[in-house]
Formats: sequence, C-alpha cells, structure tokens
Amino acid sequence: MSAPAPSPLAIVDAEPLPRQDEVLTDAALAFVAELHRQFTPRRDELLARRGERRAEIARTSTLDFLPETEAVRVDDTWKVAPAPAALDDRRVEITGPTDRKMTINALNSGAKVWLADFEDASAPTWENVITGQLNLIDAYNRTIDFTDPKSGKSYALKPADELATVVTRPRGWHLDERHLQLDGTPVPGALVDFGLYFFHNAQRLIDLGKGPYFYLPKTESHLEARLWNDIFVFAQDYVGIPQGTVRATVLIETITAAYEMEEILYELRDHASGLNAGRWDYLFSIVKNFRDGGAKFVLPDRNLVTMTAPFMRAYTELLVRTCHKRGAHAIGGMAAFIPSRRDAEVNKVAFEKVRADKDREANDGFDGSWVAHPDLVPIAMASFDAVLGDKPNQKERLREDVSVAAGDLIAIDTLDAKPSYDGLRNAVAVGIRYIEAWLRGMGAVAIFNLMEDAATAEISRSQIWQWINADVVFENGEHATADLARKVAAEELVAIRAEIGDEAFEAGKWQQAHDLLLQVSLDQDYADFLTLPAYEQLR
Repeated sequence: MSAPAPSPLAIVDAEPLPRQDEVLTDAALAFVAELHRQFTPRRDELLARRGERRAEIARTSTLDFLPETEAVRVDDTWKVAPAPAALDDRRVEITGPTDRKMTINALNSGAKVWLADFEDASAPTWENVITGQLNLIDAYNRTIDFTDPKSGKSYALKPADELATVVTRPRGWHLDERHLQLDGTPVPGALVDFGLYFFHNAQRLIDLGKGPYFYLPKTESHLEARLWNDIFVFAQDYVGIPQGTVRATVLIETITAAYEMEEILYELRDHASGLNAGRWDYLFSIVKNFRDGGAKFVLPDRNLVTMTAPFMRAYTELLVRTCHKRGAHAIGGMAAFIPSRRDAEVNKVAFEKVRADKDREANDGFDGSWVAHPDLVPIAMASFDAVLGDKPNQKERLREDVSVAAGDLIAIDTLDAKPSYDGLRNAVAVGIRYIEAWLRGMGAVAIFNLMEDAATAEISRSQIWQWINADVVFENGEHATADLARKVAAEELVAIRAEIGDEAFEAGKWQQAHDLLLQVSLDQDYADFLTLPAYEQLR
C-alpha cells in the first residue's frame, strides 16, 4: 500500500478573491508546503537564536566581529557569482508595493530596478498578498493595465526593453501567514511570498532574459543567509532550473548583520548579487538591541541621524568596501521624499537634499541607490551617471582606504544631537498616521511629504520607548514619561479629527492606531516587531 499524499495547505479564514485560483494552484501550494516542511523548523531555531543573542547584548552592551568566522573574512580568494546582465547596472532602484497601479508605474519609471515589495511597503492582508502575485504574473505576461476610478486615467506598460528589472522582497522571517496553514501551523510569510512568486515566475523570467531575483529583509546573521541559500538550492532543483539562477541582495538593516557582511555574502556566494544599506530599520535595530545599554546608546530625533553621522558613515563605508572586495553590488539608501503638487519651494529644497545624498553615495563607491517616487529617478540617475558614465557599476573601486573597527559601528554617542520635544511629537504623529493606514491595508503611506513604511513606525515607537526608559529630559525641561506620551498622543488625535473632519475620522481606524502605538511604545516588555501585534488586528 502506497503512503498517503502529504497534507495539502489549508486556506484559513480568508474570503475568496477573484482569480486567486491562478495563484493558489495545487502544484504551487504543494511547493509551498514542501518549503514549509523542509525549512520552517530551522526558521524557528534561528528566531530563538535571535533572542539568545539579544540577551547576550543586554549583558555586555557591545558587539564584535565573529571570531569563529575569521577564516572567511581573511580569505581573499572567494568572490560572489558574477552578476547576470539584467542586474549588472542598478544605478537607480525604485521601491514600492505590488498593487496594480504601482506595478505599472514602477516598471515604467525609468529606474533600472523595481523592488517589488511584499514586506515593509505592504500591509499583509490576504488581498495584498494574493493580488500582488497576480499583478506580477500579469506584468510578465503583458496582460496588465489599470484605469484609475477617480481620475479615469489609464496606465499600460511601455515596451519590454524600457521596463525596470524586478527584484522581489518577501516578508521577514518573523512574520507568519495565518491564512495558509499546514496541520494547523501557519506557514512563514517569507516562504509564502517567495514560494508563490518563484513557482509561477522562475521559468517565465528566464524566458524573458532575466531571472528570479530577491531582496532579503531583516536578516540578522550569516546563519539566516545560509537558510535562504539552502532554500534557493532546493527550489531550483524542484522546478528544474539551473543552480545559480536565483540572485539575492541582502538588506543590511540590522546592527548584528553589519558585523557579518562578509559572512552573509559568503553563505550566499553562488546566489548573491549585493548588499543594501537601509536606514530606519537599522536605527530601529540599534535601539532594540541596545535598549538597556544606557545613555550612550540613546538616539536623537530620527531626522537628525543622517547618513553622515560617524556611526552611520562607518556602516556605509564598510558595506561598500565589503561588497567590492567580494565582487558584489553595494546599493545605497532610500530617498523618501514625495514631491508636492502644490509647493514648488518645498520640492526645490527637498530635491537639493536628495541630489546631495545621491552625489555622496555615488562618490563613496555605491553602485546604485533607492528612491520612493518616479520624480526622483532622474535626480538619482544624474548623480550616478556623473560618476559611472557608461560603466554599469564601480565594483573596481575597492575602497581599501576604509578601516572600520568594531566599536565604530555602535559609537552612537559621537552625535552632538539630542532628543527634542518636537521629535517626540513627530514620532507620535507619524506613528499614529502610519499605523492607521496600515490597519486599513496600506503599507506605503505619504506623510508630511515623506514616503513612510513599516520601518518608520518601528523607529517611531522605539524612540518613544527608549526616551521614556532612559528618562530623557527635553530642551523645554520636560521629562520623557509615559504620561507625556499619552498627552501628546491624545492631542494628536484631536488634531487629526480637526484636520479631516468627524465623518472621515469615525470611518478610519484612528483610535485603534493610537492605542496600538501607545501599547508598543509604553509596554515594559518591548515587542520585537510592531507588526506582530498589529497583524493580529489586520483584517
């Protein structure tokens, strides 16, 4: 008697969506189920290891390069695999969620790469998860179009040779997908996003002269990179495509990963294409890991921590040197400004800041950088064109002048800036506004002329938490306390109601967002990720 067939994945507590059967085919679900069986136990072990490492940081208040992997760092003979043609020139990358309009606009934007985001720029509603996959399939089949119901404006794809190359970002390891379960256990969101996209599109992308390319978020160690590499090897064998077809760019957006950049590239070396220097998540990670390290780890207002701060400069310079030493792309940070349609002066000032930021990155040796809006593509392109010319990248710039000691990466107290009362107000205002939109299913939100995503909410609530627990005294003499945070949050709700009117306020999720921000900002037991309690409220 033959063995029974493996249990299929169950779709749990999810309203059926139009065309979902095109994504959730039996074959695709069998693949995701196999990924879950093979790799979720290791995912669980690595999440537990994060907790152990965080406890060690709490005990020592320091980090260092790993002694056990020194041989990898001193071995100058290894390099990552050469970049495929479609990923060799990455001078400007645009980021954004995978809704239908954004899919068309991002592909048409003139950027070299589109980061198609199932992670921080996407609230993981079932609809967003499934329709995002459909939109990408439709884009590759050139069956995608969109007409804006408000304006009546129609959107369609440009010719194939004018479209950005897609690099897809699945969810981080910490998030589960509650709507897909195997024997009552939810599948990690990362395996759902990766598995469905890879299964449906890997061969299709190869036929288009490209491939299944990924950004890997929230990575905290080289062991997590090793897990991804094993997943890639398994997946390529499963669908019958050549090993090395997958390419992955790892976001160095956690402080622990900054100490393991070479090891991360080494683990992924047959599939690696680069590293990216994040910002808000990186600062959030510093607060999270050193939250009980005392005054020397207290960050000032987020907008005062620029990429020229000494500890941020150490991180970005080390990233460029590491990538180029190993033949990988170094990708710079986000220009999050959203142009105003009403205020030309605001745009002029912001565009100058964006230009200066991108000029700095290009001159430091980065091979490309991120923007959040199509209007910023030409600005970033000009900065990199001026340095690269006709070259696709500048990996030959080895930056051997860079020398970064372990302590340089956590020298937070080299900053002159201090937390301010206005910084507290801004953290509360942005946090409430972002979380409210997220609870309605929007992950990328324009707030005060900046494109904000989940990393924004994380740094906002982390700074409130840190300032209160460090008993910061603001310049006006007020102490950062839970009561002060509650007072500012209550005032912000009143201001929002006055701004948008009673009807819109009652139709939104403002009180819920207010309560959730205060919960994760004031609880003594610091939540590892805001999105974990928030996901429980996402319907």
